[in-house]
Amino acid sequence: MSITRLLLAGIVLAFTATTLPAETLKIGFNYPQNGRYKDQGLQERLGAFMAVDEINRDGGILGQPIELVIRNNSSDPKQGAANTAELIDRENARMVFGGVSSAVAIASGEEARKRDRLYFGTLTYSNATTGSAGHRHMFREPFNAWMAAKAISHHLQSRYAGQKFFYITADYTWGWSTESSMRRFTNTMDTDAHPGVKTPFPRAYIRDFKAALEQAQASDADVLVMVLFGDDMVRALNIAYEMGIKDRMQVVVPNITLGMAQDVGPTIMEGVIGSVPWVWEVPYKYNYPRGKQFVEDFVKRYNMRPSSAAASAYSILYQYRDAVERAGTLDTAAVTRALEDYRYSLLKDEQQWRAFDHQNVQTVYVVKSKPRDEILKDPLGSDFFEIVDSLDGNSAAKTLEEWQEERRAAKKPLTL
Repeated sequence: MSITRLLLAGIVLAFTATTLPAETLKIGFNYPQNGRYKDQGLQERLGAFMAVDEINRDGGILGQPIELVIRNNSSDPKQGAANTAELIDRENARMVFGGVSSAVAIASGEEARKRDRLYFGTLTYSNATTGSAGHRHMFREPFNAWMAAKAISHHLQSRYAGQKFFYITADYTWGWSTESSMRRFTNTMDTDAHPGVKTPFPRAYIRDFKAALEQAQASDADVLVMVLFGDDMVRALNIAYEMGIKDRMQVVVPNITLGMAQDVGPTIMEGVIGSVPWVWEVPYKYNYPRGKQFVEDFVKRYNMRPSSAAASAYSILYQYRDAVERAGTLDTAAVTRALEDYRYSLLKDEQQWRAFDHQNVQTVYVVKSKPRDEILKDPLGSDFFEIVDSLDGNSAAKTLEEWQEERRAAKKPLTL
């Protein structure tokens, strides 16, 4: 149901985008329209178009209306890189953003760097994005795997310290760095005591998840950490439920979104723990007026609540607009300086674009999926998450010394 709504909304908005005036400021939007992460990509699209309409009503950027130039990366790094090159070389996009896979964001950001344009990662959680693969032209809006793992581990330690963990991990850069970070902060580095298995990416099949879950079941672990995302997580969690694993283990999904929860459904999601940079419940729990307004406008426009993917795309466009206005120019170096160490509040509490790595430092929220009956009471069927813990951005993020340790290990310069 959510996919159908998103597709219909996208068709309407695509028509709207083609009616913009000729003198527009082009921004490249590089996201997956198909593949395992398509739901998150479509939410990005809805958030982005909402921001564009609002910004254009307010006069655009430096008096120019925004035009989004869209490409489908299919969650493929090579396609994402080719799209970014084309968006800049042929369309003269002044900035490019988007992506769900970290591998796509890293490859796309490198093409932007070669062309002296900024790339904003929208849903990219691998530590490498602003760590070992970071550069001056890459800014990451959401948190990274390190921050997510530190927050979740802070919550788990008081409940599952000393118990056995099992990891099922997508075999690519986001999966590796998320598992590594989770193991570090939960003291489960010993892979004999806390085993795990990798699943193929991007072409894992049901048999791959079933085989991995059979190993998890045989391990007698107390906590199952599923380092899977998008449709992969949905499929694997359904199998785990059918096998009765959820009755025996606490399931942890380090990076969760509303769309993933809706695709799984309230029965199977019940009790699953994860982390988020933002969910629509946050501004209501903590009384952030701008965040509440965003949710209400989104619901009015699309008849559904926004996910963190929509919020990220929406926020990036506003942050780029504001940085250009502060700089008074579209020049990449000047806009970069306007972003570095800039603090702001938009949909939640204060966030900062940190200068030394271009990571967005922000509060991380730990959530637990509510009981099925509570979720079903919500008229839009989307009140999935209870916020059970949080960790402030400065406590969650890597220090300069820890970041430089990562750069040193990758034989990269200790400054961007």
